[in-house]
Amino acid sequence: MAKRVFLIVLDSFGIGGAPDADKFNDEGSNTLAAVLSYSDKPFPNLAKMGLLAIDGEDDKRIIDYKKKQKSIPSPIGSYARVMELSAGKDSTIGHWEIAGIISDKPQPTYPDGFPDEIIAKLEKATGRGFLCNKPYSGTDVIRDYGDEHVKTGKLIIYTSADSVLQIAAHEDVVPLEELYDICSKAREIMTGKDAVGRIIARPFTGESGNYTRTANRHDFSLAAPSSTMLDLLKSEGFDVISIGKIYDLFAGRGLTESNPTKGNTDGISKTIDMMGRDFTGLCFTNLVDFDMKYGHRNDIEGYAAAMHEFDDALGIILENLRENDLLMITADHGCDPSTPSTDHSRECIPLMIYGSGYRTPHNLGELAGFTNISDIVLTALMGRDYKINFCPSADSNKPDPDNLMSYVDLTNLKTTATENDIKELIDKAVSLGTASVCIPPCFINEAVRYAAGRIAVCTVIGFPNGYQTTAVKVFEAKEACDNGASEIDMVININYVKSGRYDEVYKEIKLIADAVHAKGAILKVIIETCDLTEEEKIQMCRIVSDAHADFIKTSTGFGTAGAKVEDVKLMKDNISPEVRIKAAGGIRTAESAKEMIGNGASRIGASKLAT
Repeated sequence: MAKRVFLIVLDSFGIGGAPDADKFNDEGSNTLAAVLSYSDKPFPNLAKMGLLAIDGEDDKRIIDYKKKQKSIPSPIGSYARVMELSAGKDSTIGHWEIAGIISDKPQPTYPDGFPDEIIAKLEKATGRGFLCNKPYSGTDVIRDYGDEHVKTGKLIIYTSADSVLQIAAHEDVVPLEELYDICSKAREIMTGKDAVGRIIARPFTGESGNYTRTANRHDFSLAAPSSTMLDLLKSEGFDVISIGKIYDLFAGRGLTESNPTKGNTDGISKTIDMMGRDFTGLCFTNLVDFDMKYGHRNDIEGYAAAMHEFDDALGIILENLRENDLLMITADHGCDPSTPSTDHSRECIPLMIYGSGYRTPHNLGELAGFTNISDIVLTALMGRDYKINFCPSADSNKPDPDNLMSYVDLTNLKTTATENDIKELIDKAVSLGTASVCIPPCFINEAVRYAAGRIAVCTVIGFPNGYQTTAVKVFEAKEACDNGASEIDMVININYVKSGRYDEVYKEIKLIADAVHAKGAILKVIIETCDLTEEEKIQMCRIVSDAHADFIKTSTGFGTAGAKVEDVKLMKDNISPEVRIKAAGGIRTAESAKEMIGNGASRIGASKLAT
């Protein structure tokens, strides 16, 4: 376990390759490649953290840069490419996902400017008129509207491709406190369908022809819709310290201390100073200049220089890490300075980890969801995973002897199943009072939203053959739980059973059981009885019991044969009292299901019983 975690977000430092970049018109965007294209100067400390070893760095600019390096340091910790799952590419949604919240709906944007009714509300609340009201570059808008603003006192309002409402004002015309008050009032107005991610105060100074934005920017963010990693840590008594705009992005919630900054240099300095303090918990830093000063302004040279400044500081940070410290470096989205666009870009992000528990070099590959970051932080500090409150509660089904269907996981695992098929399955299951619906993993998110607590959602992993690696199965199980599945049916590695590698079979089941239980879900272990000898079945009963799984299950339904009464009897005689039995595969009649239950099964996997 770690005593202190330092989580540093290099704001906008994407590494390209987002699988859905085309949906955001960001094909080919790669902030890392753009930075590396500027010069061949090495990044020794970021390379040591694994930046240049991350999978999928196939952009020609990155390849060419690597070829020109005399040597690249070997990684000292863990590193990964992480793809975003939320429906957006802005800082708010990115940081929320880092802190454990996946946003399935994008926040509103205003490509044609804000509607008249919003402007009218803002004018009434602030007592000032507004200029511009269209998407605009922050530096261009004060150049083009600054004189009229100074002359009339009207505020400059503008937006971008992101979910933001920005208000610019000269500090001599509108004092900072008044501008902040105006933005607070705008935050109160922009709610409901108009709940933009951020209201941003953009003060500037200077004279006509030479207006300059100041470092007194202030973000008024939408509060996260549910508890985050910060809230949980604070509630558990940990220190939660922010440096930079973290306070703004989380609307001040979940923090025990806030340290605003004037930019990267200040943020780096305050982070290094924090390393000399004794605290227990999280220090969460955002370095905003990468995005604000360089990404949005398409300034590759400035971006590269800022990255070298951070790389130099990273050497100091690594030197100051204590034995029980954990360092994590990541990003929240991309903002490729080499493309014509000045907006954020949909990219994967790097994750580089070193310190307590992560001192062995390890390529974590590609991870789905920035939420992996909060999982690592919480596990490092608390020694456990963040449990999910499933709706309905996991394992809350109590079979009713008068209703056979209450024993049933109503199932549709067909390769041709559609989203509508799954919705129909849920409606049928609810009407019949079944124990759960068992569905393909790809539909969990939609199913949980559609079920809305009416029925438990079960899914399968390692399905149907079971010969995936343990790491893949553990990831599948965790992701399924994070998406809302409260019951997991896993297939054992039958190849290992046939090879007599029972120790590895046990370890795999135990790892998955621990991962699933840490999330608050239950695990059913499918042993595919049709492929096993009687001796192998007995051995699997003992292993499943020792691994503390919740159920042992006969079949996938995709094997050469399904459940048999004699297998249920054999399981009943050889499992521990805590393990229950699920009979599945080939159960097509109520009589067959009742026979399984009469001989020890407490759950049935079947789809034919509902027809």
